[in-house]
Amino acid sequence: MEQLLRARRRAVGARQTTRALQKGQVKVVYLARDAEKHVTGPIAELCRDNRVEVIWVEQMRELGKVCGIDVDCAAAAVLQE
Repeated sequence: MEQLLRARRRAVGARQTTRALQKGQVKVVYLARDAEKHVTGPIAELCRDNRVEVIWVEQMRELGKVCGIDVDCAAAAVLQE
């Protein structure tokens, strides 16, 4: 998660991550294992289709904290420069 923490450009949340994937702007995606599958499933599928690496994080709270937000986060992405 060090890469996400230091990223200059990132997408935070399922919607922003999905949009960035659709535009081809993503280097790596972080998904929370405890998030609902109907949220993470389509994102993981987009990652497979676009050959983007997925890194699974145990908890949404942990991912939110790394992203600098005070709420849980199901998905985040490091964007290309």
